[in-house]
Amino acid sequence: MRIDLHTHSTASDGTDSPAELVRNASAAGLDVVALTDHDTVGGHAEALAALPAGLTLVTGAELSCRLDGVSLHMLAYLFDPDEPAFARERELVRDDRVPRAQAMVAELRELGVPITWEQVSRIARNGSVGRPHIAAAMVEEGVVETVSDAFTEEWIANDGRAYVGKHELDPFDALRLIKGAGGVAVFAHPLAAKRGQCVPVSALADLAQAGLDGLEADHADHTPETRTRLHALADDLGLLATGSSDYHGTRKPIALGDFTTAPDVYAEIAARGSGAAPVTG
Repeated sequence: MRIDLHTHSTASDGTDSPAELVRNASAAGLDVVALTDHDTVGGHAEALAALPAGLTLVTGAELSCRLDGVSLHMLAYLFDPDEPAFARERELVRDDRVPRAQAMVAELRELGVPITWEQVSRIARNGSVGRPHIAAAMVEEGVVETVSDAFTEEWIANDGRAYVGKHELDPFDALRLIKGAGGVAVFAHPLAAKRGQCVPVSALADLAQAGLDGLEADHADHTPETRTRLHALADDLGLLATGSSDYHGTRKPIALGDFTTAPDVYAEIAARGSGAAPVTG
């Protein structure tokens, strides 16, 4: 089995529609794919309706969190999307994305970058707007060559000149909400130092005690040495170790299935999720 548990669609900052994503996942030879858009379940219905025969969809979301000033992402799988407390918190995070993105556009314009909110909104295509959409507008205007080039201190990286903070969950609150909705929680790319400051390894034990299910060990932003270290940490802490592409379509040079999760780990995630079940086309 080939299992990819971290992908994005146009419901957040990917370039494939949810329907295109599941069709592309099937064409790429995947058996299981998780749709984990940022802070939203808005793509689930379309993905389920277009699910090709033989492909299994795991519904999920990637949650924006912050611990002691450090940004982190939490993957939530197989939760009940209608559970009130969790739904309300996701809505708060999403609602903050528009004014935050508008403020970043304003900051960039002050720095002489000729992008507009209308341009960013068009690129986002009614999805959960985020920094990659702003970066794509900067590419359109020739300010940077690639989306990744915008994520520097000069522009919109954490603490960059045009960076603006957003509403983010405390990860311990996120774990409580995920578990309360019957979901499974995996810390996304926990030691991806190239993205900026990482949560200290010492915090992983506290998160494990609070209900964390796993660590996303195999990821493009982890070096081979880091992947090995995370597998060992997962073993030490009694956590599952997953692997995923973090696919964003053409927005990032990562293909579906570039990193995958072992079948026994996926089976355990499916068994632990009680808010929703994987769906096979």
